[in-house]
Amino acid sequence: MKKMSSEKTKRAIFKPDVAFGNEVVRRSGDNFRRCLQCLCCAAGCPVSHAMKYRPNGIIRLLQLGYKKEALESPDIWLCVSCHTCSDACPMAIDISAMMDALRQIAIEEGVQISEPGILNFHHEVLNSLRRYGRTHKLEIMMRYKLRQRDFFSDMEVGLKMLTKRKLDLKPSRIEDPDQIQKLFSKSLT
Repeated sequence: MKKMSSEKTKRAIFKPDVAFGNEVVRRSGDNFRRCLQCLCCAAGCPVSHAMKYRPNGIIRLLQLGYKKEALESPDIWLCVSCHTCSDACPMAIDISAMMDALRQIAIEEGVQISEPGILNFHHEVLNSLRRYGRTHKLEIMMRYKLRQRDFFSDMEVGLKMLTKRKLDLKPSRIEDPDQIQKLFSKSLT
């Protein structure tokens, strides 16, 4: 009986973090509260099989005000921002933007990232965008592998991608790199 009463007490004490939800809405530019929990996003997500909550579950955590659980979830880092979930959503919620907002907040608040290697990978992608205005996948992978000190674990995949011409040896650049620098300087202010 004591166990039951402590559970009731825990539920009675919990108050949803509405301000956090409002911040996610502000940063993502979309309102996750419109979600119907239809699971279309999870059905289309190419990485949902590796997720704990899946996109709809992260939205549900936000709807319920579970800030800590949402920010500590590895799912926000597993999201590859492919927009498949957003395209499938009947409410047209930009779930990718929401995941981006959650990652930003997690970094700003110093939340312990359950998959620290993923953050290193994200940094390398951003560095590539900053340098070339596009992603140079070969360089991203090489720099990530150096950072992780994991040189050979999936070398066969990299070689296979090279032989199928999925990785360019030389990076392509955009015509006006100053535009990218302006974007990065605006995001820092």
